[in-house]
Formats: sequence, structure tokens, C-alpha cells
Amino acid sequence: MSKKEEILSKYRKNIQQKFDMPDLSDIKGITYPDPLAQFISMTQNVGGKVVELKPGQDINELVKELYPEAKEIASNLPEITIATRNPDTIGSPQALNGTDVGVIKGVFGVAENACVWIPQQMVEKAVCFISENLVILLKKSEIVNNMHEAYKRIEFNDYGYGTFISGPSKTADIAQVLVMGAQAARSATVVLLP
Repeated sequence: MSKKEEILSKYRKNIQQKFDMPDLSDIKGITYPDPLAQFISMTQNVGGKVVELKPGQDINELVKELYPEAKEIASNLPEITIATRNPDTIGSPQALNGTDVGVIKGVFGVAENACVWIPQQMVEKAVCFISENLVILLKKSEIVNNMHEAYKRIEFNDYGYGTFISGPSKTADIAQVLVMGAQAARSATVVLLP
């Protein structure tokens, strides 16, 4: 028996009263007349930025326009030809240190809180958190209203890991001063794809 199973076994032995799980089937989450507009508004409210890729516009040119000072760009997406680091071939997460911009792909966004579901799509998932600036590519047709809808859509791939990302990293628990980039990216830009 593993240590985890040993601990859980001790908890189970000490349960004095059991309760059935509540029926959640009739709980409905909030819905919006225009989920895309709500997603854009919420992304801005959490400190992020939303940019729409125009028809015929090159994604690489857009990234360069958004982050003209960036020297190190990490991505494993085939359409990102300006990447200087590939999180599939670098060898260790530490090799991503100093990444100016990480470009990743989201599967769907959530209108109620501006979260984007990011399943691990690269060997070194650290690119999602160590990059100074994060660019998330997201189809604008892939926006759900709320987390109830989002949880129904979550799928894991062979890596078995995924995360929701909502705007840049931030904290205000030290002296009640808002600090951007406290634990991860200082900025987050969602690029809406057609």
C-alpha cells in the first residue's frame, strides 16, 4: 500500500456519518447574449489583452508587432516560424528561462471568467509559466459561457495535464499592492483566430 493509500485509508476508517452527493443536474450556470463580447471584456478586466487576427494577417508578424523587443520566443506550434526555442526539443525546463514570449494554443475560452483551457501540448509545459509574456491562440468560435460548460469539454491528451489560464499572473496579498507577473507571465494576450 502506498503512503497516499495508507493516509486515505485512515481517513475512511474515521468517517462517522456519510452523506450522498447532492444532485447537481439542475444547476445552470450563467449565460450571456454574446459570450465572445463577455470573454473579451473579462479578459481585459483580469489584466489581459485581446487581439483579433485579421484575414490574411500573418500570426508571426502580429507577435512581432505586439512584442517588438522580444529576442527569445518559445513555441512548438508549426505556424510560429519566428520561435527561437522549441519546448519539445530543449532538454530541460530550465532552458526556457529568459523566454520573452511564449506562444501556445488554447482549446476553448470561458466567458464568465476569461479562462482559457490549455492542455499540455508540448514536452516542457514550463513555457506556459516561465515566459515573461504569453500569447494564447484561440478560435473565436470556441467560447463557452461558464465553468459548468467548460468542465464538460475538458479532455486530456497523452500528457495527462492541462490548466486554465486567465490573464497575466498577479497578486495583491503583499501590502495590498497589485503586482503583475508575480508567479508567471507579466502579460497575457489572447489572439482570436477566425
